[in-house]
Amino acid sequence: MSHRTPAGRVHGLGSAQHGVDHWWAQRLTALALIPLIIWFCISIIGLIGTDHVTFTSWLSMPGRAVAMLLLVIATFYHMKLGLQVVIEDYVHERGWNVMLLVLNNFACVSLGTACAFAVIKVAVMG
Repeated sequence: MSHRTPAGRVHGLGSAQHGVDHWWAQRLTALALIPLIIWFCISIIGLIGTDHVTFTSWLSMPGRAVAMLLLVIATFYHMKLGLQVVIEDYVHERGWNVMLLVLNNFACVSLGTACAFAVIKVAVMG
């Protein structure tokens, strides 16, 4: 039988306040992705059968390039948040947990930056 208080037993297991920010960020990115993905799918369907020049000129339009950048940023941030939850919930060994969280952050930032660079390069050089 433990003589520790309930607060003492959960001390160090994390604060309840941090999960709310994460939850809201994930919901807001999901909400932002809805119109962006609909726009992207309709646009890609309209571009079926076109050549590379047509696509690059399509993406060179400032509004389309900005929308594509927003799609890339929201997608990779949403992915980072979702994978973080999966890792925190299902990887219980501390070393693996930390390593996978760092890898998740590194991969999402790296891939998101590469995609953003590609969009900017096509939009500017288009």
